[in-house]
Amino acid sequence: MRHVLLLLIGFIACGSQAAGLPSDADIHRIIEQRVLAIAGPEGGMGIVVGVLDDKGPRVVAYGDTGGSDRRPLNGDTAFEIASVTKVFTALLFADMVRTGDLALTDPVAKYLPDSNGRSMTLVDLATHTAGLPFMPDNLTAIMESRAASYSKRDLYGFIASRPLSDDIGSKWAYSNLDYWLLQEVIAARAGADFGQVLQSRLLTPLGLRNTAATWSPELKARAAAGHDAALQPAPDIASVPVFNLMPAAGGMVSTANDLLKFLSRVMGYQDTTLAPSMAALLQTRRPAGGREQALGWWIIGAGEDAIVFHDGGSFGFSSSLAWQPQRRVGVVVLSNQTTGAGDIARHLLQPSVPLGQPKRARRSEISLDAAVLDRYVGRYDMQDEGVVVIGRQDTLLTIELPASWGLPKLRLHAEKEREFFTTELPLQATFEVDANGRVTGMLVQPPRAQATIHARRL
Repeated sequence: MRHVLLLLIGFIACGSQAAGLPSDADIHRIIEQRVLAIAGPEGGMGIVVGVLDDKGPRVVAYGDTGGSDRRPLNGDTAFEIASVTKVFTALLFADMVRTGDLALTDPVAKYLPDSNGRSMTLVDLATHTAGLPFMPDNLTAIMESRAASYSKRDLYGFIASRPLSDDIGSKWAYSNLDYWLLQEVIAARAGADFGQVLQSRLLTPLGLRNTAATWSPELKARAAAGHDAALQPAPDIASVPVFNLMPAAGGMVSTANDLLKFLSRVMGYQDTTLAPSMAALLQTRRPAGGREQALGWWIIGAGEDAIVFHDGGSFGFSSSLAWQPQRRVGVVVLSNQTTGAGDIARHLLQPSVPLGQPKRARRSEISLDAAVLDRYVGRYDMQDEGVVVIGRQDTLLTIELPASWGLPKLRLHAEKEREFFTTELPLQATFEVDANGRVTGMLVQPPRAQATIHARRL
């Protein structure tokens, strides 16, 4: 619950029909139902699924780009892949270890003397065990103009001000900051911008011509338009303050065809000089709350059932990438709406895994008087999760979630007098009142369909 952008994903067997992989028609039906559930018959979004086995790749798409021209989606449509980026960052790191440019046990401070990284090693960063939070807690609200001034210096200042944890190397906590520091180490050691190193050492050798560290004009021309939790246009992740500083944590863009090509090399269907580095990703593993954390990848299960995966979610896109090493089958799921796609991937791999039941994203916002909004302003205790702060900014409420959630201040839009939603992420809040009309608490529905959390008003 503390890491709201985490999702699971899977990947399955060798040979489509023998392994029980759904047919194209079945995949089409599943993603059609999902798009209709979120967007309704009006459309405006879509999903692309790619599967790969020993018979080669297949791509199935439903929906449209959601832009002004509403083009149908296909395998060459470009999407933000969000935290799936971390797999590529980890692979770049592993390849620099292979060539002797870096070492797993190098201290971060060897390359970044001002990072307060005396005890953190590079492998701690790559396995989310460096003791850093998901995001810095000195963030301003995204919609505030001063947010744009947040700089790399502020990030370094935040990390340098934190006391060193006693759990470095042993306690797992998913962290974008870990991968931002890994990005800075890679760039410092290579003497070049992270995107340039990624291109020269990974993307070009792998032949991934439609994958990049951030949007290029060519990819933007073939991009799906990202949509937020209310199915409104979402900002590119590279334009959002703070997130724009850490492309290695979640800024990459790609296509289903390119990601299938990547998986074909990961699983050994096509040769690559990067094969030793790809294999090295799975050789380092640390416990991670019910799963194993490898370099970049997550792993669940064992033997033939082992699933290697990573999911991603940005302000306008969701993604899933996974494979099964023994069965040599892979899955890609890309959507241009922020509702998670991981359940689709898991269901395609294992039909016993139920599909989620997402709610319709289109919402009708109403206006409430300032006096009504002010009734809700205050602090709410979510017990083990921490304190939520509700404020008011002009005609809207704002919500500040616990720092461990790694989210900036968000705006709350009223759908009913006591029911509110955010547009940046599929998060909802419903205020509770007693028989006398006093506000006593709040129910918070987190993103990614986690269980509703009750918060008592303080």
